[in-house]
Order: sequence, then structure tokens, then C-alpha cells
Amino acid sequence: MTATDHAIELINTAAQAAADRLAHDIIAYDVSDVLAITDAFLLASAPNDRQVKSIVDEIEERLNKQLDAKPVRREGDREARWVLLDYVDIVVHVQHSEERLFYALERLWKDCPELELPADARATRGKGDEYTQREQAATEAEHMRDLGGELR
Repeated sequence: MTATDHAIELINTAAQAAADRLAHDIIAYDVSDVLAITDAFLLASAPNDRQVKSIVDEIEERLNKQLDAKPVRREGDREARWVLLDYVDIVVHVQHSEERLFYALERLWKDCPELELPADARATRGKGDEYTQREQAATEAEHMRDLGGELR
């Protein structure tokens, strides 16, 4: 069994929407052989809660406008750390970068076939790591400035 054409259309539209809102590390898996409840999962992440929400809103709006699709369930809205959109044929997970690292959903689905995504979505791979490294460098620089002030 493989993901339906409709599921692939939903995945590609959602992936492009996520990429347009600067999501990191967008990836999709065909889970139709291992799960009876859905055909595919889309994973995306962002470095802060506000961007997670923006990505989720864009995915919802794009799927509604272009494919007349509305989620049957939306979870995790209040915290905006991990929002799940269930469209029956696909499930979209948009996670804060920290949750993405901690829960590592890719490990769970690594044996499932990866779905081909639009070029913009594929280009987001590794962006989460780049962002984390920049943030760590900025934090270390700030710490060193603080230490410098204390030593005077």
C-alpha cells in the first residue's frame, strides 16, 4: 500500500506552505503500510512559538483555499510548541525546534519511505541546526560580554 494521490497533494501543498513561512527541516513519510489511520506524516519545525503558529496558520489556510481541506482535529494550539493538524489522509506536526530534537519523530518513522517534496521544502533541511548554532554562538558571545563587564 502507498499514500494516495490526494494525500501526496495535501503533503506537497502543506510542505510548500511551511517552507514559505520559513519552517526548518521539512520531511514527509509514507506511513500507510504501518498505520491504518493515515497515509502520511509531515514534520516541520521552527525556532520559536510565534513562528510555529504562523506556519500552522499558513498550512491551514493554504490547504483550505487550494484543496478545500479542513483539519478534523487540531491539537497543541495554546502552547504552540507542538501543533498537530489531522486531515485524516495526512497528519501535520509542526514543532518548536527543542521539541523536535527531544521527541525525534524521525527515529520512529525512519523505516517508512520518505515522500518527495517540493524543492523549497527540501531546501529547509539542516536549517534548524544552522539556527541552533547561531543562537548558541550569540548566547556565548553575550555571556563573554557579561563576564568582561564583571571583570572590570
